[in-house]
Amino acid sequence: MDLFVFLVLCISCWLLFAFWKQSSEKRHLPPGPTPLPVLGNIFQLDIKDVSKSLINLSKIYGPVFTVYFGMRATVVLHGYEAVKEALVNFAEEFSARGNFPVAERINNGNGIITSNGKKWKDIRRFSLMTLRNFGMGKRSIEDRVQEEAHCLVEELRKTNASPCDPTFILGCAPCNVICSIIFQNRFDYNDRHFLNLMEKLNENFSLLSSPWLQICNAFPVLLDYFPGSHNKVFKNVDFIKNYIFEKIKEHQTSLDISNPRDFIDCFLIKMEQEKHNQSLEFTLENLTLTAADLFGAGTETTSTTLRYALLLLLKYPEVLAKAQQEIEQVVGRHRSPCMQDKSSMPYMDALVHEVQRFIDLVPLNLPHAVTRDIKFRNYIIPKGTTVITSLTSVLHDDKEFPKAKVFDPAHFLDENGKFKKSDHFLAFSAGKRSCAGESLARMELFLFLTTILQKFNLKSVVDLNDLDITPVMNGLTSVPPFFKICFVPV
Repeated sequence: MDLFVFLVLCISCWLLFAFWKQSSEKRHLPPGPTPLPVLGNIFQLDIKDVSKSLINLSKIYGPVFTVYFGMRATVVLHGYEAVKEALVNFAEEFSARGNFPVAERINNGNGIITSNGKKWKDIRRFSLMTLRNFGMGKRSIEDRVQEEAHCLVEELRKTNASPCDPTFILGCAPCNVICSIIFQNRFDYNDRHFLNLMEKLNENFSLLSSPWLQICNAFPVLLDYFPGSHNKVFKNVDFIKNYIFEKIKEHQTSLDISNPRDFIDCFLIKMEQEKHNQSLEFTLENLTLTAADLFGAGTETTSTTLRYALLLLLKYPEVLAKAQQEIEQVVGRHRSPCMQDKSSMPYMDALVHEVQRFIDLVPLNLPHAVTRDIKFRNYIIPKGTTVITSLTSVLHDDKEFPKAKVFDPAHFLDENGKFKKSDHFLAFSAGKRSCAGESLARMELFLFLTTILQKFNLKSVVDLNDLDITPVMNGLTSVPPFFKICFVPV
């Protein structure tokens, strides 16, 4: 009985402390729904679609408000003005990575995605410089993307216009481009090791968007003491990290300091140069995790966007017809599309932008945090507070995009049919934490999609009325539903 009383007292004290902590935090933070002790606002959020829940809360509390994921206060910024003000006008202050327990467990503060402070700045600066040196945004990388587009077309021809799931084929192309930069080699599309890697990446991309992983991020204690799909994520990541580490060891034995071949070589050389530096940003562990970040982010985001693009083109054949007509007029049937063509292809340019706008791939962006106490719109946000910037609220703003919930490339065309830029196009985020591979992703999306539409007609295996374009998951990312497609040679 004494033990029972002791446990009740401990739990009561814990709940009182949690309630006091939340109450003291709330005095300075923006308004928001009243949280429960420990549980926070979990019952006011739809874990299957947190983005939609936050949109509903913004109608009550305005563009800047606070929600609690468990005991953690999180400031939410909703709408273009608030998001831009934070990420662009206060870029340095909002440049930290916010609380992201699952990713933190994977990376342990290393890599380019979840690291912070000097480590993040040094690794990001080095990575961007190295990627540029290996051609990102230049003609040399365009040649690689064109070569991979040709390989992709040949692989699609092998389907013989039969119904196929395009997931892995579309994943192989961007994966090979990033592999050529990191490892200096590409894989055959039927390579078993390659397909195994692709399977792990694709599975994790889906799992990280599942409701269970959203709960784990709100209540990190679950990661240590409960079974669940988070363990599958960790197992898959270990597989990928081990593969990359083996590649690093191979590079160490054949490294020529005077002639770096790829990203891994450059990092190893930097490690040698920095070996007497006590801060130790450049380590084997950080190389493994940085390469894994580039590998995963450079593959899954682009391949998922391509897959969703094909689904949308099946659903809207009139858009497909217009795009193919423009490709026929500008590029023709026989030469490879190039980036120089883009300025003469406003519809195709608008189509790619509209795909990214409409699918809203990363609805809530990756979490940010403030680097110091900051006064933002008359509220005090304490240093270290996690901040969510709703990209959905920007990409689906019906004031900027009149038919925001409709897929329509005209959102990016003026009255004369010319391409029209929009400041609301934040598919790659903005500020100091914007996507490091944006220029490569833009090139891949345009060239891969244009090449596919140049060489194939797309045919659905179900009636268009039965073709669902609603994402099956809407957590970390928007995951498109499963579908099959026929690639019919033109």
